[in-house]
Amino acid sequence: MEPGDFVEARRRLEAKARPGGVKLTSLTEAAGWVKDGDVVAIGGCCYSRTPLAILMEILRQKRRELTLARNLMCYEGEWFIAAKAVETMVSSWFAIGLPWGLSKVFRQAVEGGQLNYEEWSHLALGLRFRAGAMGVPFLPSLSMLGSDLMGVGSAKSMECPFTGETIALVPALFPDVAVLHVHRADRLGNCQIDGYPHMDVDIALASTTVLVTAEEIVSEEQIRSQPDRTKIPGFAVDALVEVPYGAFPHECYGLYEADFDHFDKYVSEGSSQGAEGVRQYLDRYVYNTPDHKDYLSLFGAGTLERKARDAQQLVGRG
Repeated sequence: MEPGDFVEARRRLEAKARPGGVKLTSLTEAAGWVKDGDVVAIGGCCYSRTPLAILMEILRQKRRELTLARNLMCYEGEWFIAAKAVETMVSSWFAIGLPWGLSKVFRQAVEGGQLNYEEWSHLALGLRFRAGAMGVPFLPSLSMLGSDLMGVGSAKSMECPFTGETIALVPALFPDVAVLHVHRADRLGNCQIDGYPHMDVDIALASTTVLVTAEEIVSEEQIRSQPDRTKIPGFAVDALVEVPYGAFPHECYGLYEADFDHFDKYVSEGSSQGAEGVRQYLDRYVYNTPDHKDYLSLFGAGTLERKARDAQQLVGRG
């Protein structure tokens, strides 16, 4: 679909069945909604609430020619590059964080012609998801004006009919699939997020298919008792999987902190060797672990418990 094609996006949503009822399924079945060539929007931000469990399952199913869109891409993007599963990246950042530097794997792939990259400002990408959620073709902005980013993606400019000033037009992004991780949900798919929701709500409403992993499945009564926490409505969700520690070693606010020691190890042993080093990491942590429980066992129960305590202390529960 062309950027900003809200007519086709509306047709896709109108043609889609919206059954109510229970959305619970397995990781394998949820990841099976992703098809070769899909535009996949990833929720969370950098190493916060990244839906790693379902991303790993997508890799196990060997999808190809994907487009990945995320505001701040973390090292999960390197996984898809090394696995030759991604054709285009859409983002405003690509790295774990400043202490670990920008991704060399990403840079080598782009400069070597193996990967297309669309760079947007952080605000502009958020506006693309917001326009998609609103069902409009674009949103006006001052973001990116005067920068080279105006020529990188599909943004345009025009004279404002009210002020005569030049404004940027940021095209809507309508992903085929959204993959999100939340704190809790009921079996009907009503999802709650503690802390900052990032761009997840707009991503969910802009996407044709929405796949969610949740730290826990709770009763409908518990969800209804705190309606202000419900960010994503059940009618928008297609598949839901209960996956405790579904973002680990990234963090999930209030539940567990990120494992920065693991980030150090990943960079020193994996990505520092380029794509081949990342493939070796994938062999150990993804392809040779048949499910998420086996994956978590590589970190050890002690690490998980310690990171849970760290998170509780940050929010005043420890």
